Amino acid sequence: MRAKIDVILERLVLFVLLLMLISVVWQVFSRFVLRAPSTITDEISSFSLIWLGLLGAAYATGKHLHLAIDLIPEKVVAKKQNLYDGIVYLSTFTFAFTVMVIGGFRLCQLCFQFGQTSATLEIPLGFIYLVVPLSGLLICYYSLHTFINQRKMNKA
Repeated sequence: MRAKIDVILERLVLFVLLLMLISVVWQVFSRFVLRAPSTITDEISSFSLIWLGLLGAAYATGKHLHLAIDLIPEKVVAKKQNLYDGIVYLSTFTFAFTVMVIGGFRLCQLCFQFGQTSATLEIPLGFIYLVVPLSGLLICYYSLHTFINQRKMNKA
C-alpha cells in the first residue's frame, strides 16, 4: 500500500509543479509578449505553491528527506538511536495530527461555513486549504509506518 501512495503522491507533486510552471510561463508570456497580462495566473501559481509545499513536505517525510536539526551530540544519539528515532517519528506524528489534520479540517470547515472564495477564480478557499489536512494525514501515515517498521526490525 505504501508503494501505491508513494507513486500517487509523487505524480501529484509533479503535476502541481507542472501546473505552477505553466502558469508562471503563461503570465510572463502574456505580460511581455501579448501586452495583456492574464488575471488568473497569480492565483493559480499561489495556490500551486501552497499545494506544492505541503505535499512536498509529506513526500519528503515518506522518503526520509526531511530536515533534521542536531541538538544532541551524535555520540549520545548513537548509543540510543532507536529511542531518539522513535521520539522524532512520534513527535512528527503528534504535530501533524494536531496542527495539520485537526487544525486543517477546522480551517476548511470555517472557509466553507463563511463562504470564502478566491478573488479571481472564485473557488471556495476550503478546497484550496484541503491540502493542509491531506498532507497532515500523509505525514501521519508515513511517520507511523516508519515507526512501526523500525520497531519490527529492532525486535527481529
